[in-house]
Amino acid sequence: MYLNCHSFYSLRFGTFSEIDLLELAKENKTRCLALTDINNTSACLNFIRKAKEYQIKPIVGIDFRNNHQPLYIGLAKNNEGYKELNDFLSYYSYKKIDFPKIAPPLKNSYIIYPLQHVLSINKTNFTDNEFIGISIKDIPKLCLSNLRKLKDKCIALQPVTFRNKKDFNAHRLLRAIDNNILLSRLPNHQQACFSEQMIPDQEIKNKFSEFDFIINNTLAVQEECFIDFNFSKNNPSLNQKTYTSSIQEDNKLLKKLCQEGLLYRYPNPKKKVLDRLKKELSLITKMEFVSYFLINWRIVSYAQSKGYYYVGRGSGANSIVAYLLRITDVDPIELDLYFERFINTHRTSPPDFDIDFSWKDRQDITRFIFQEFDNVALLGTYITFHYKGAIRELGKVFGLPKFEIDKLSEGDYDYSSLDQIHKLVVIYSNLIRGIPNYLSIHASGILISESPLHYYSATDLPPKGFPTVQYDMIIAEDLGLYKFDILGQRGLAKIKDAITIIEYNQPALADFDIHDIGRFKKDKKINALIRDAKCLACFYVESPAMRMLLSKLKTDNYLGLVAASSIIRPGVAKSGMMREYILREHDKDRRKNSHPIMLDLMSETYGIMVYQEDVIKVAHFFAKLTLDEADVLRRGMSGKFRSRKEFKDVKNKFINNCKNEGYAESLILEIWDQIASFAGYAFPKGHSASYAVESYQSLFLKAYFPLEYLVATLNNGGGFYRPEIYLHEAKILGATILTPCINTSGYEHIINRKSIFLGLMILRNLEYKISENILSNRSQNGPYTSLDNFIDRVQIGIEQVSILIKIDAFRFTNKNKHELLWQAHFKINSIPSNIQNQFLLFNQKQVEHTLPELKTSKLETMFEQIEAFGFPLCGYFKILATAPKNSNNANQLYDYLNKNIDIYGYLIAMKNTKTHTGKRMAFGTFLDQSGNIFDTVLFPKIQEKYQLRGRGIYRIYGKVVKEFGFLSIEVIKIIKQDYIQDPRYA
Repeated sequence: MYLNCHSFYSLRFGTFSEIDLLELAKENKTRCLALTDINNTSACLNFIRKAKEYQIKPIVGIDFRNNHQPLYIGLAKNNEGYKELNDFLSYYSYKKIDFPKIAPPLKNSYIIYPLQHVLSINKTNFTDNEFIGISIKDIPKLCLSNLRKLKDKCIALQPVTFRNKKDFNAHRLLRAIDNNILLSRLPNHQQACFSEQMIPDQEIKNKFSEFDFIINNTLAVQEECFIDFNFSKNNPSLNQKTYTSSIQEDNKLLKKLCQEGLLYRYPNPKKKVLDRLKKELSLITKMEFVSYFLINWRIVSYAQSKGYYYVGRGSGANSIVAYLLRITDVDPIELDLYFERFINTHRTSPPDFDIDFSWKDRQDITRFIFQEFDNVALLGTYITFHYKGAIRELGKVFGLPKFEIDKLSEGDYDYSSLDQIHKLVVIYSNLIRGIPNYLSIHASGILISESPLHYYSATDLPPKGFPTVQYDMIIAEDLGLYKFDILGQRGLAKIKDAITIIEYNQPALADFDIHDIGRFKKDKKINALIRDAKCLACFYVESPAMRMLLSKLKTDNYLGLVAASSIIRPGVAKSGMMREYILREHDKDRRKNSHPIMLDLMSETYGIMVYQEDVIKVAHFFAKLTLDEADVLRRGMSGKFRSRKEFKDVKNKFINNCKNEGYAESLILEIWDQIASFAGYAFPKGHSASYAVESYQSLFLKAYFPLEYLVATLNNGGGFYRPEIYLHEAKILGATILTPCINTSGYEHIINRKSIFLGLMILRNLEYKISENILSNRSQNGPYTSLDNFIDRVQIGIEQVSILIKIDAFRFTNKNKHELLWQAHFKINSIPSNIQNQFLLFNQKQVEHTLPELKTSKLETMFEQIEAFGFPLCGYFKILATAPKNSNNANQLYDYLNKNIDIYGYLIAMKNTKTHTGKRMAFGTFLDQSGNIFDTVLFPKIQEKYQLRGRGIYRIYGKVVKEFGFLSIEVIKIIKQDYIQDPRYA
């Protein structure tokens, strides 16, 4: 009897999940239920999937509203009706226009108008599929209305939005957040009535006992509605079935492409290669995955035609077919990659490729996919309320000032000392935590389906302009829709841009093949960078944690880097196996500590689980799970899937099987803890290999063309560190850094031999449109001859021109910047306000002014740079209020081994973490006075006492320690140093 129920996917309105709704229906002995979220179908698929477990007949539909004012409820009679409703919702969602007050004709859906809306629009005629919805509170109104005569059109429509008063309170808070108003000012028409609750099925029938026709009409509608999707374990894929429109043609094309790929990848293929190809083609054809390979091939072929760089990674790198089709660049024969991790006879889902493109090219790749294929949409994902966000939103709703909200969101309070309002904010933040806040776009997932995607949900049209489904990858896979992963990253753009820069700055040396990975793997200069951890700016290997790991491992080869790329992941590190791996790397006898089966399965990594494939190996060979069950276990490592019943069942079987094999319980739990600690963070080996390939490409550029590569890094937004660190590295390598100039700078940074000309992009407060105008005018009309000439040619206000003057962008005039600022003010203020921001047909005559002698100090310039760039080009040590008491630097750490050192450092990276007991500690990476990097660790007592308080220079006193050759300082005392007062305002 409930045809209008809301879950929390009625965004900022509903308060509980579709599963909670089914639980509520079960408690109230309701056997049929309609989920009708407001302008949303996100929960429908999972609602249908789970309803069978509760023995409840699911009906799905949409509660159509304008500004949360009810218009009508659409109920799908069948799957076609569900598509009708999704088409209708999506059309108005795309257009961002209001729904019509009267629903359009729909062949396979019922439309129910709430009584109040019927009365407000004076609707008296109803088609066969239209009804009048009567809620319990509407019964008195019906008795007084002529509509009661339309007995065949009246239907029970009791909305369900709350379970209790707690839900109602959460709902009101969400509505206040949505309307961006104080809770006390929330109008009644923007919130639901407290009566929108579920009561037992028999009780609601009793409420309508005087109106048997309403009960009969409702039961008849319920009986007519039926919707179903195949969520069975081995359900067929709903992805596009063929590439060429024929399975036979697909198979022929794939074989042809593989033969062509053999000539490119293996000019003289050995039997091992041909056997592997034959095996893979047989399985790919048998599993009907051919179209998936061909679609990915088409995508990368387009990228190649456009000159786009890309990296195929993930478990797809385990396939020689993918290697031959140039979807990946990792040779699975060389690395002995486990093809069964990618495809096996137990796997029903299509193989999973992850393809990275430059962040600059990804948009065009996405556009191409939407243009090339018929039924395409981006995957959705939901951003939920988290603690800090909930506190901030609720703080505003309760009218708290910003500084008090900040303290609450940072947890900087003693709950017992809070007043009633502050306590309410904390209490209610827990109430709405985890509730969906808004729909977003999956980081990489694109669906390409056989049937229109509106069969499964409505789609939104976010600002990027590509339709996006209203559900996530978990339910998509349950349904049989498998995503294509198209990702964007900056590392590839850095490589591509570096090559372009080399071509203009060192054209004589630009004749190299960046894809010649075989050559790079053998290059001693590149491998020395890895061994010595001199990898700043290089893809995936520049972070302090990776630098520490490489230093400890002393890795100097490709295979070692592949392992390191996965060992660094939190899953391995958390389990303590990263440290154990390092120990076994240096102590061969220690490798014998591993169980013989584990050592046999993972001999390359000394019996330690490092890759996702290792989970499958251990589960299959050690715990005797089937490959199918082992893959469930691997997938269960992802956070959301971990809570699913399938994962828990496999976990129990893993432990029971191990007991049956006679393993000691301590060993079983140790192995399980290793598996559990992966927590979705472990890489497939092929994925790590793909990352290592890109690392080698960037390391080649850093080794032989460091300045060009650093400029490309800066032009792509930097990397792990802030831009100032890469400029600092460039200076150490011999570069001269020149501040922006309106006549020589572009928008991006450029290099001429060893001089780096900073681009206008580095100016934080300069509007992009102004930069664009400066460069286009210079391109069309030649260099600027003076400040007056510049102001006459470029539409610019005094604030924007002041930014340029202060950082010496007019130095070609040979005038003091103070003099130029005066001149700019006189010039701009002399232009009548009605023609400011317009081009002048004739240059104004320059008025000469007599000014006193003005000077600019070096200190003033440094503070101007801090304001303009976010940092001074010469570093911060020169503006310390108190000069350093010593000149100790990182090169002296060996001299202080196991002794205490007093050293100054500028913080460039910081990582807060927790010990296994939950206490906070931190790692800090610093630049010393000479520009060398050193590392520190703040154990809990020191972290609690001193803390690292953001960017700045610190005086550090601590003990120098060494582990596996890696030096760091265990901090005893750390004090942040003050800077001098800004001389411009002193």
